[in-house]
Amino acid sequence: MIAMDLTSHWAGILSLAIFVAAYVLVVCEEITRMRKSKPVMLAAGLIWALIGIAYMQAGRGGEAHEHAARIIEEFAELFLFLLVAITYVNTLEERRIFDVLRARLVNKGLSYRQLYWLTGILAFFLSGVLDNLTTALVMGAVVMAVGSQSPRFVALGCISIVVAANAGGAFTPFGDITTLMVWQKGKVTFWEFFVLFVPSLINWLVPALIMHFAVPGTKPDPRTDRVSAKPGATGVVVLFAATIVTAVSFKNFLQLPPALGMMLGLGYLQFWSYFLQREGHRRNDHDMVLDSFTQVQRVEWDTLLFFFGIIFAVGGLGVLGYLSIASQYLYVDLGATSANVIIGALSAIVDNIPLMFAVLTIDPVMSHGQWLLITLTCGVGGSILSIGSAAGVALMGQARGIYTFSSHLKWSWAIALGYAASIFAHLIINARLF
Repeated sequence: MIAMDLTSHWAGILSLAIFVAAYVLVVCEEITRMRKSKPVMLAAGLIWALIGIAYMQAGRGGEAHEHAARIIEEFAELFLFLLVAITYVNTLEERRIFDVLRARLVNKGLSYRQLYWLTGILAFFLSGVLDNLTTALVMGAVVMAVGSQSPRFVALGCISIVVAANAGGAFTPFGDITTLMVWQKGKVTFWEFFVLFVPSLINWLVPALIMHFAVPGTKPDPRTDRVSAKPGATGVVVLFAATIVTAVSFKNFLQLPPALGMMLGLGYLQFWSYFLQREGHRRNDHDMVLDSFTQVQRVEWDTLLFFFGIIFAVGGLGVLGYLSIASQYLYVDLGATSANVIIGALSAIVDNIPLMFAVLTIDPVMSHGQWLLITLTCGVGGSILSIGSAAGVALMGQARGIYTFSSHLKWSWAIALGYAASIFAHLIINARLF
């Protein structure tokens, strides 16, 4: 099925204008106070209405339906996977796992520099399993708790956490939405992601080492926060790990979508919550009671609906023919390496999800090394600016007035050095894959 070239058609031009207008509203979310899902959902619907009109006028209405159905399938897999993953993260939060982690770090009596490195290391590794946003918020809470008397430590700690969370999410299929998209599309197998570990680590270590000397060498005042997890917390952690193993097994051994494995994992959680509810009511222990459906309700629907809108809007531009033009310029005229580096740098300004979805839609002929390169650059490029990732935006809100766009920009040159160093490391270490 060959899509029509509608790039010079009135429907194509109007669709492009709608997409640009919607994305401007997304970028201006902090100013307009309009949630980012609203403009992209409206844009997606309008773009596909225009596609439908253009295809009907050409007598090819059935083909428009096939194009839309293919994108619905792709989104459904991503949606179900994220629904389960976010539900588990919400449940871990409800069982106070993150509160316990934060209290233990705060009470260790470490110096600012020791906490700077510890929070960065934890952010790097935790984001490989959790999403980078949750990881950044948890580690950011630690930095805020111990750094109330040192704004400089808070600012530098937040920068390190943002870079570490984005870098740590780049070497596992679960660490970022973009890596998940690449894995589900079958461009990179589960184990191949881990060859990005060293380049990802270098991406964080370079700016972290440079900023180390600006971190205060003193100790914060000691604290004795006491927090305990709710009953059943360990079971939730074990089931989350089992769910990840199940999803990987469905993909690698059964050749089934990993989202089906994640839904099976949601079944694990449902039965565990049933057991905890029965035991909690029997013992009259309200802390033990766990309602898994409440955790599903707490899913960030703005984020999931944003994914829907942006995937369908970008997919619509692909059907109209605009992504083919971009592919010709980037991957044919400039070459795959230059294109992947440029797209990664653009993710500091434009959200990496539409960029990655555009690349997957274009589907250029590339080696495994190049697919890993775009996975790396799209994952870590957003760290260059504070607005380039969900982690950065969230921490600007959490540490308002201390960690700001300008405080991050002051160290963007060091982060850019880490970005370049990680690319060179990948090109050298994984040269056999190109």
